[in-house]
Amino acid sequence: QVQLRESGGASVQAGGSLRVSCAASGYTARSYSVAWFRERERVACITGRGSTYYDDSVKGRFTISRDNAENTVYLQMNGLKPEDTAMYYCAADSVCYDAWYPYRYRGQGTQVTVSS
Repeated sequence: QVQLRESGGASVQAGGSLRVSCAASGYTARSYSVAWFRERERVACITGRGSTYYDDSVKGRFTISRDNAENTVYLQMNGLKPEDTAMYYCAADSVCYDAWYPYRYRGQGTQVTVSS
């Protein structure tokens, strides 16, 4: 059974940094694309081969990466803004879909709060 578990959410000041993690079990990480969503807005995605995609609102501030040995995908968030406040979810499937609903596997989310 495939499971995704997010962690690392916290409250930070504007301009600060945070790294959230998505730990997967039940499948081989390199076989799947994994996306990070800010609520239902996709902010980043990484394919099994390592290609990355970012929403314009986070380009230059967020970095998605994966550790296949650990079956974990990370989202490094720098220069955080109050508008980044949201529940962050990871989702996995065979490709990087733009929208939330096609992903077969989804986590429960981790809360990120950015105060001004």
